[in-house]
Amino acid sequence: MALPQLICPAGSLPALKMAVDHGADAVYLGFKNATNARNFAGLNFSDAQLGEGVRYAHAKQREVLIAINTYAQPGRIADWRASVDKAADLGADAVILADLGLLEYAHRTHPHLHLHLSVQGSATNFEAINLAHECFGVRRAVLPRVLTLPQIECVIKNTQVEIEVFGFGSLCVMAEGRCILSSYVTGQSPNTHGVCSPAQFVRWDKQGERMDARLNGVLIDRFEAGEPAGYPTLCKGRFEVDGDTYYAMEEPTSLNTLSILPELMRIGVAAIKVEGRQRSPSYVGEVTKTLRMAIDACADPRYSVKPAWQATLDKVSEGHQQTLGAYSRPWR
Repeated sequence: MALPQLICPAGSLPALKMAVDHGADAVYLGFKNATNARNFAGLNFSDAQLGEGVRYAHAKQREVLIAINTYAQPGRIADWRASVDKAADLGADAVILADLGLLEYAHRTHPHLHLHLSVQGSATNFEAINLAHECFGVRRAVLPRVLTLPQIECVIKNTQVEIEVFGFGSLCVMAEGRCILSSYVTGQSPNTHGVCSPAQFVRWDKQGERMDARLNGVLIDRFEAGEPAGYPTLCKGRFEVDGDTYYAMEEPTSLNTLSILPELMRIGVAAIKVEGRQRSPSYVGEVTKTLRMAIDACADPRYSVKPAWQATLDKVSEGHQQTLGAYSRPWR
């Protein structure tokens, strides 16, 4: 059985180089504009940086995948098409798209450009994936993090499209491509504006030793003195429900598939993806190095998770907690 590719995040040029140097088979990244679902201030690539990044990766025989994974907005479709054209001109190995209109444009305009269906496309069954292949020549689909292992195996058995799944990183309570919580509070959705909890709506209010985090005026978390405070997102806020205050929608935790890598390989997963374009280059390096060793170890039928791998991923996990997420649902 072939080992799956390791696909790692690059929110900056240093992160790209860290991923390539530590064993990623491919990196995924985006432009500094609204075509990118991780359009955070201080992240992403200028044209010059992206050109350098592509040259760096290709010199080491690694692939560059450019995510143009938001949905084109009325009156601005030319911006999204221009990003597709730019990715092709820069020599991207593939573009990652969600918008069906953009898939059609890329397929028609750049017939030799490899197309991947983004997780933001929210394709959770083989019928949707096969339709994208038949209509637009999609070669790979990234599955939303809502399917069990048997469900993923069913998809793989019924499509010729390569299947990519998430192997490590932050989770989301939404089915990707259907994010509505930020839109509910701010009027801006990650699917259309490229940012979850847009920075212009985030406010940190110091209250003595306490810190309140607000999104568009809505209190979504409160941190006591000395308590670690991450970037505030609505789905991972703490709210009062029936007199109790807790993570009512989702606790901060990271997906970790170390224990099921051989099973993912057995069912035919083509690529393992690491979440985290908004994370630091050091995060990218640590996770890439660890998953590279783990995936390579899957070639041995005696594979087992090494304590050192687990310890490394423990340190960089959100909330220092880990889960198999939807992959394992023993109650079903």
